[in-house]
Amino acid sequence: MDLVLRGGTVDDARDCGRICFESFARLADDHGFPHDFPSMEAAAETIETLLTHPGFYSVVAELDGRIAGSNFLDERSPVVGVGPITVDPAAQNHGIGRELMRDVMNRAAERQAPGIRLLQSAYHNRSFALYASLGFEFRESLACLQGPAVNQAIDGYTVRPATDGDLPACNELCRRVHGIDRGGELADAVKLGTARVVEHGGRPTGYATDLALFAHAVGETTEDVKALIGAAHAFGGAGILVPAGNSALLQWCLGNGLRVVQLMSLMTVGLYNAPAGAYLPSVLY
Repeated sequence: MDLVLRGGTVDDARDCGRICFESFARLADDHGFPHDFPSMEAAAETIETLLTHPGFYSVVAELDGRIAGSNFLDERSPVVGVGPITVDPAAQNHGIGRELMRDVMNRAAERQAPGIRLLQSAYHNRSFALYASLGFEFRESLACLQGPAVNQAIDGYTVRPATDGDLPACNELCRRVHGIDRGGELADAVKLGTARVVEHGGRPTGYATDLALFAHAVGETTEDVKALIGAAHAFGGAGILVPAGNSALLQWCLGNGLRVVQLMSLMTVGLYNAPAGAYLPSVLY
């Protein structure tokens, strides 16, 4: 075999999108879970967005001259997030996934990122073993939830669109909860118009870049995150990721009609602080 790793380009979007869709679909079918992407076109659109965004590093694997997989690193904030990593089902069991992981981990080391994080489908034992063997530590189980909009306000909490003026307060809030900010992601969400801020007692006490799989939220308390969820018109992609350890939030979501799609594992290398507040991670971390 002749395995070559190279940087990704926009011309790779269709092939990498096909592999992304097929690899996740095969894995989900094998374990009896719904697909992560509704179609190959949706997967290709996601991959194209990552390939063209200046805040993402990309690596493509070619096996004997044909694209066999890809991986990405979200570099928009101090701690970096891995994924999606996918390998063509026809080219698996040749160590390609390990090489793609080593590449992004080397990239993070070169950039002196204080930490690396990823989320892993809990039903996929092999990927869990791969990440653990590369030095990742398990931190928390997350429940991916989907369902109809909750449409429930929380007394004393007001949710509104976020603006550029909210960035300093929101970044400081994230630093208090996680020890780091995710300012690059938040700034992107403000530009897209998906970011929301929750206010309590006349000041911002939480925010969400969106209520979706590729978005995150941070709040001083569980009530802040409830307010953000309750104000969402829908939950994008496969759904939102709720820490299983936050029983109050998880039970409130289930009591308001959301259902568990799957469980995921948060895994980290390097800097990690136990959250000092409530949060929803994105599928990237």
